Amino acid sequence: MGTFYLLPKEGTFYKANLHCHTVVSDGDLTPEQVKEAYMGQGYSIVAFTDHNKYCKHEELNDEGFLSIAAYEANIDQFSPHEDAWPNLKVYHFNFYDKYPERREKEEKIPMPLRRYNDIEYINGYIDLMKTEGFLACYNHPYWSLQNYEDYKDLRGLWGMEIYNHGCEHDGLYGFHPQSYDEMLRTGQRIFTVATDDNHNREPFDSPLCDSFGGFVMVKAGSLDYSAVMEALEKGDFYFSMGPEIKEAYIRDNRLVVKTSPVEKIFVIQEGRDCYKKLAPIGECITEAEFEITGREGYIRVEIRDGKGLYAGTNAFWMDKVMSALAESE
Repeated sequence: MGTFYLLPKEGTFYKANLHCHTVVSDGDLTPEQVKEAYMGQGYSIVAFTDHNKYCKHEELNDEGFLSIAAYEANIDQFSPHEDAWPNLKVYHFNFYDKYPERREKEEKIPMPLRRYNDIEYINGYIDLMKTEGFLACYNHPYWSLQNYEDYKDLRGLWGMEIYNHGCEHDGLYGFHPQSYDEMLRTGQRIFTVATDDNHNREPFDSPLCDSFGGFVMVKAGSLDYSAVMEALEKGDFYFSMGPEIKEAYIRDNRLVVKTSPVEKIFVIQEGRDCYKKLAPIGECITEAEFEITGREGYIRVEIRDGKGLYAGTNAFWMDKVMSALAESE
């Protein structure tokens, strides 16, 4: 059989924060300050997702930095009284613009109405923005006080957050892999990202700093807007809180995973079976191989390092994987 790459063989990895707030909405830094801070930490890409306001920041783009035109749309429950916010459920979505050249710098993008209990309306809005050339990402369900009943009927999503660094600081609400698996088990073939959702109200040296904790590594041919958006749309990336996934591919019915030093490498599936390799206590591993049967439903690699930080691939559905392998023989 041939080879199926969970992460592309060719291209360059670019570090990206796909959820960021600035003074345009409720953040404390200007877009220029965000660029400087993130480039200082090795980032090449930031999506500026200010609340309910579409903005392009192409003036920030140069050979080492790319800004993604985007916004975050809020669909919150109505508050029965002024003290109700801590208990209100919300739908928050990031929308990433694939074709910003088609729009004016601060073009008026239609924002959703506050119809929280109308899933047909919400899905209609997602579909509208897809036709406008946006990728839709479902944000922080744990922080949003949502459960399976709230998100199982969402449709048209490109992806969802599996980790949100700001939410982790808010109340350990950041990491929610179960929500991703539940969405997958409803048959939704969507991707997953880790983000910061930074507002930068705390200094960078504070333990409550909400920057530099959740990111994706996008593998693209160049740091060009169209190349990066194509890679995102295809799922050519992995999420991380810190660890690296250097390679992941299937060859001769064996999944090969190569990483930075970690304690655990897991392969999560549609059912409860899980392939795994763990380092001896006090040691690390950087590679694992697993036999693939084709009956896994879907697979997604997840790793954890000695600091308890995770990274992982998107889910790959085995019907597609096995078909691609057969065609490449």
